[in-house]
Amino acid sequence: MKGQNKLFIAIIVALLLGVAIGGVVHTQYPESAEPFSKNIKLLGTVFIRLVQMIIAPLVFTTLVVGIAKMSDIKMIGRVGTKAMLWFISASLVSLFIGLMLVNWLEPGHVTKLPIQDAAAAEDLLKSSKSFSLEDFVKHMIPKSLFEAFATNEVLQIVIFSIMFGVALANLGEEYSKPVVKLFDIIAHAILKMVGYIMWFAPLGVLGSIAAVVAMNGFKIFEVYAVYLRDFFFALAVLWVVLLLVGYMVLGNRLFELLRRIKAPLLIAFSTTSSEAVFPKLVEELEKFGCNNRVVSFILPLGYSFNLDGSMMYMTFASIFIAQIYGIEMSLGQQITMLLVLMLTSKGIAGVPRASLVIIVATCSMFGIPPEGIALILPIDHFCDMGRSMTNVLGNALATSAVSKWEGQLENTPQKV
Repeated sequence: MKGQNKLFIAIIVALLLGVAIGGVVHTQYPESAEPFSKNIKLLGTVFIRLVQMIIAPLVFTTLVVGIAKMSDIKMIGRVGTKAMLWFISASLVSLFIGLMLVNWLEPGHVTKLPIQDAAAAEDLLKSSKSFSLEDFVKHMIPKSLFEAFATNEVLQIVIFSIMFGVALANLGEEYSKPVVKLFDIIAHAILKMVGYIMWFAPLGVLGSIAAVVAMNGFKIFEVYAVYLRDFFFALAVLWVVLLLVGYMVLGNRLFELLRRIKAPLLIAFSTTSSEAVFPKLVEELEKFGCNNRVVSFILPLGYSFNLDGSMMYMTFASIFIAQIYGIEMSLGQQITMLLVLMLTSKGIAGVPRASLVIIVATCSMFGIPPEGIALILPIDHFCDMGRSMTNVLGNALATSAVSKWEGQLENTPQKV
């Protein structure tokens, strides 16, 4: 655990240093804030791109090997069914908590924000107009595996990998064994790379945080104090619910799991990217004792279907915008919105700022001015920190829970 603790401490130090450096630039050298932010943000960009570089081959190789080794199609169906039941239940609970707390706390009635024009949200408004069932299907089913690899479309890679893995499992050991062996070696080599890349995480965290603080300063927290307070309170409630369910399934081993994933949680929080910790999360869950076949099958699915933090934010932000504009929504309308979000949010995780795109589309559907998204854009980075960290927690719990239900969770975890 020594290496893991060193990384965790290094990230904490980088986080605090980033806030301090960004604060100094914003207050002492405001004229240099924009170029400084643009340049130091490159540290975060380099880290995230290093991780993105290995996500597609890692998902493909681990998933194909995991399914090919399962060989039992019934087991694949059983594990997949349990995973989807968890994903759907967790998504509904997340959406409901967001809906319930935004109605109770009413941040939109307390926060005094000027109604802005849609210029800041122009790209998001364009993205949402193209959202349709046809786009959803195109986004889900790959036209080309190489295109899916090139664009890091995790869901498309998952679908191809499942089909390829099932085909290998039914091909017979004589033909499949060398292919499975090759992919297994590649997967382990990529996981070895994860260890090297993660030591760049502190620099990535420093760059990401310093850039945001240098541009926005600390005054932004005063303007959005109520919104941030209420959103993070809602996230805390969601964490309590997730951890209670996790404790019911895992017992005292939940605390061991949290110790294992503390570095991925912190990286996701600092970089606002749950994708950036995918390889590290695979590694830590296997060390925790989860079966590698279950991890390689469920975790990529979770990254498309089980984004608990993002789900909660969708209802919270949508109703917040309605409250700002003084639009009263009936209970029936809000429940309909919840169900619409439940369906439209699945499988679009690869879309940049997917949560905001879905919020804009949903607002348009329910007569809420979609340009209201411009009201929350200035603070979205900080909300995204909480969302990303919650997404990582939800997927770690889902994978561990299904491993336990399948009797595939080792009681003695692997040593680091």
